[in-house]
Amino acid sequence: MDVVTADAYLRRIAAVRPAAPDAEALCALQLSHLRAVPFENLAIHLGEEIVLEEQPLLDKIVGARRGGFCYELNGAFAALLRTLGYEVELLSARVCGPDGLGIPYDHLALRVHLPTGPWLVDVGFGRNSHHPLRLDSAEDQENPGGVFRIAETPQGDLDVYRNGEPQYRLEQRPCELRDFEAGCWWQRTSPKSLFRRSLVCSQLTETGRVTLSGRTLVISDADGSREERVLDAAEILPAYRTHFGIELEREPVLVSE
Repeated sequence: MDVVTADAYLRRIAAVRPAAPDAEALCALQLSHLRAVPFENLAIHLGEEIVLEEQPLLDKIVGARRGGFCYELNGAFAALLRTLGYEVELLSARVCGPDGLGIPYDHLALRVHLPTGPWLVDVGFGRNSHHPLRLDSAEDQENPGGVFRIAETPQGDLDVYRNGEPQYRLEQRPCELRDFEAGCWWQRTSPKSLFRRSLVCSQLTETGRVTLSGRTLVISDADGSREERVLDAAEILPAYRTHFGIELEREPVLVSE
């Protein structure tokens, strides 16, 4: 990524270029990203192609001011962090669900190495930590997103817990972006994929979270209050524009099986 693109990315997330690639700046960058770029799977339901290469991801997230899911969001964010001087590795994870762990390469997260140690950075997991998490600590880590804990498994993987509930299992072997292509294809095409069976756009706000799931708009605050209503067809595109800054020509419609 060149300097011009990096500056455009920073403007996209309303962040300033850090004076040094340190932990404080990393924390600010992750929070800014979560508040500016939505977690969304609209491409699947708009029939758009998802290309796991740096330039197409930047074209979508920075140029078109869209969001994406984990492969896209963390893939693009890794490119920005590297340009800013951070040492970044892509890690594969399997998401914990009611039936156990998901498929291999189910999720993409980032490990950032700093002089103070390794950090878990993730801007692509919906409701998750607002700040990076220490990967070398087994202690509880509190932030506005919940209480997180990272525990090593007997096989050497890392289980990430939120409020006592397992979220995903990280493999510690570094990956390349292209390694996730099969997982991304499965998420886009399998009838078993949650992303194919649901339509969601969700973004952290300064006071809580806003989510548009199908035609249901949910706005929640940090105090636990929640406003939910079903939108009329004429309200859908303005809602994407108002709450997420996304300009669409037509409403995404859940794909049929």
